[in-house]
Amino acid sequence: MPVKRPSPGDLEPIETASRDEITALQLQRMQWSVRHAYDNVPHHRQAFDTKGVHPDDLKTLSDLAKFPFMTKTDLRDNYPFGLFAVPRDKVARLHASSGTTGKSIVVGYTLQDIDNWANLVARSIRAAGGRSGDMLHNAYGYGMFTGGLGAHYGAERMGCTVVPMSGGQTERQVQHIVDFQPQIIMVTPSYSLVIAEEFERLGITPDQISLKVGIFGAEPWGEGMRGEIERKLGIDAIDIYGLTEVMGPGVACECIESKDGPVVWEDHFYPEIVNPETGEVVPDGESGELVFTSLTKQAFPVIRYRTRDLTCLLPPTSRAFRRMGKISGRSDDMLIVRGVNVFPTQIEEQILRDQKLSGNYQILLTRDGHLDNVEVRCEVQRELSHTLSPMQIDAISKELQHHIKTNVGISTRVNVMEFDSIPRTQTGKARRVVDERPKQN
Repeated sequence: MPVKRPSPGDLEPIETASRDEITALQLQRMQWSVRHAYDNVPHHRQAFDTKGVHPDDLKTLSDLAKFPFMTKTDLRDNYPFGLFAVPRDKVARLHASSGTTGKSIVVGYTLQDIDNWANLVARSIRAAGGRSGDMLHNAYGYGMFTGGLGAHYGAERMGCTVVPMSGGQTERQVQHIVDFQPQIIMVTPSYSLVIAEEFERLGITPDQISLKVGIFGAEPWGEGMRGEIERKLGIDAIDIYGLTEVMGPGVACECIESKDGPVVWEDHFYPEIVNPETGEVVPDGESGELVFTSLTKQAFPVIRYRTRDLTCLLPPTSRAFRRMGKISGRSDDMLIVRGVNVFPTQIEEQILRDQKLSGNYQILLTRDGHLDNVEVRCEVQRELSHTLSPMQIDAISKELQHHIKTNVGISTRVNVMEFDSIPRTQTGKARRVVDERPKQN
C-alpha cells in the first residue's frame, strides 16, 4: 500500500547522529544508570556483588555483558516497590502488568520519567507519520495498563487532538471515528480488525474512512496481519513496541517511510540480543532473545532485562538507530507440539496467505493419550459468509492444512467457519491459543 503521510519533517539531532555520537552518549548514560541502580536498589547491589562486578567495571558498552540479567521473576519477587531507585514520595505514577500469569509487576515513574516517556511516544507518532494538529483516536486501554496513558501523553506532547476512547464499545468507537474524522488510531492489531468489521457491517468502505495511519502494538503480529489491516481500513499500519517493565509503548517504533521494523530509541534504551539458552550476546542480524538496559530511567531502572521477545537487531535505515526485526513470538508463548516449536504468529501468517480468510483465528490444543492434537479455527471474510459451497470450504481447509504442514512443520485439523463464529476481543488483546492439554507434573 502506498504511503499516504508526508515526509518525516524536522527530526531531533540524535535521530540523524553518527554512530560514534550515539555510542558515546549511550556509554555515558549507561554508566550513570548502572551506578544509579547499584547505589539505590538492594536487589541490583546484591546481584552485582554475587556476579563479582561493580559499576566501575563498565568502561565500554561491551562490558555490559559482564553484568547479571534481570528477569520477570526478579520483578515479582520484589513486588511491589522493591526495585524502585527513588523514595516512594518521588514516584509520580504507578503502572502494572495484568498479572494473568502470576503476581502483577509494578513499575514507577518520576515526573522526569513521564516527561521522557511522553517525548518518546511523540517521537514514535512522528515517525509513524503523525503531525501536530492531527486528531488521534486512542483505543488502547486506560488504567494500570501502560498503553492508554502512555499513548495519550505522547500524543498530546506531539500536538495532536486526543480522543481518549480506551477499549471496548466497538459501535461507539466507530461512531466517534465517523463523526470526529481522526487521521490516526492507536490500538492493538486484533482489536483493529473488530473495528474494521463494524465499518463493514455499516457498509462503510476503506476509502470512506478518515484514518490514514494506525499505530499498533501490545501483541505480536506479522506481515500478513499488516496487509489485512491495511486492506480493511485503507491505512498505513505501523508497528510500535514497548513493554511495562521497560517503560510502556514507545521503546521502539517503525518509520512510515520504510515500514521495515521498529527503530529502537537507542538514546534511552540499550538493546542486546542473547542466545535464549546460554545467555551469550549474539551479533546483530542473528535471532535470539531481546534484552534491554534503560539509560535514563530514574524510578525503575532495568539492567539487562530479559524481555522473552524473540527477534534480531538490524542496521539503521530511516533513522540513525538500529531496528528490531518483527517479533516472532515470546519464549513463553512458544507452543511445543509433538516436539516442534511453534509460535501462533507462524500459523497466522499461513492463514492470511488466503484472502478468503479473515485475521480472526484460534488454535485449540488437546491431547489424545500421548499425542497432541491441533485444531486451527478460522473464518471466511464477511462477504463470503454463507456463499461458499461445502466443496469450496473443504478446499480452503485442505490448502491451509498443507501450508501449515509445509511451512510450520505440524499436522493440524483446520475448521473453516462462517464469519463471526470466533469470539471477538473487547479488551484489546485477542486470545489466540486455547490449550486444553493436561498440565505436566
